[in-house]
Amino acid sequence: MSKNTVLALVGSLRADSHNRKLAEAIQLNAPENVEVQIHGSLGNIPFYNEDIDVEGKVPAEAAALRAAAAKADTLLFVTPEHNGTLTASLKNAIDWLSRPYGAGALAGKPTAVVGTAFGQFGGVWAQDEARKAAGIAGAKVLDNVKLAVPGSMVRFAELHPKDDTEVVEQIKAIFEPLTAVQEEEAAA
Repeated sequence: MSKNTVLALVGSLRADSHNRKLAEAIQLNAPENVEVQIHGSLGNIPFYNEDIDVEGKVPAEAAALRAAAAKADTLLFVTPEHNGTLTASLKNAIDWLSRPYGAGALAGKPTAVVGTAFGQFGGVWAQDEARKAAGIAGAKVLDNVKLAVPGSMVRFAELHPKDDTEVVEQIKAIFEPLTAVQEEEAAA
């Protein structure tokens, strides 16, 4: 049985990001039949510009993102909340993955959104905006995969999410709907 591949894109660029740590905890708690790969920093990808999105001019970082996303079975966006919405780096990644229009790496790709943020709702506004943008870009958004961990600055000040029992249980719960969609597609 081959493993289902989940590509995690972390919307935070900070070296000690709570969302990167959340992605690491997700990776560590993946079931045996799932491999979670955390993509490198989205900060090295230039802002989407149609002038450079042509044969021979696509920046290497954007091409690598597209290739990784196309190869993955599912995408998982892990995002903080910046001023009530998703981060510019994650939105930029969505823009690159949405092109070429109708045939980008996001087209029909099962995509889920989770994250942690300082506020009391754990970044749900950012997650909702990321789902909206991904859906408009052509992704098959998995609305039933939800994980919003509030109070990240305090909660994870001295504790990695992988060591937070409550968070680990919530992480384990996201894999059932993630793997269900992959199994449905494999059977089709």
